[in-house]
Amino acid sequence: MTTSHGARQPPIHEVLNRIRWDPTFGGGRFELGYWDRVSRQVVRIPLEQVCVDPAYHYALRVLDASGCIVNIPYHRVMAVWRDGVLIWQRHPPNQS
Repeated sequence: MTTSHGARQPPIHEVLNRIRWDPTFGGGRFELGYWDRVSRQVVRIPLEQVCVDPAYHYALRVLDASGCIVNIPYHRVMAVWRDGVLIWQRHPPNQS
């Protein structure tokens, strides 16, 4: 899914839909990386800790390290790994 020759990269919601609905592709172990504004780094979490709720069409619901459910806007999802291999990535925000 990552592109190296100018091909269109799918938006994150399309990647998540493919994981959910394509049994061949979705059969791996997935992790998402989201930009944490406090720690200013990408935090990796297993997909099992992510809830895609249709009522929250702008964000994922994530179980954080303290056990609280937090909303992560789609634009803060920075990367997706399948079986440890990076398959999708967006550039992190400017760190200035």
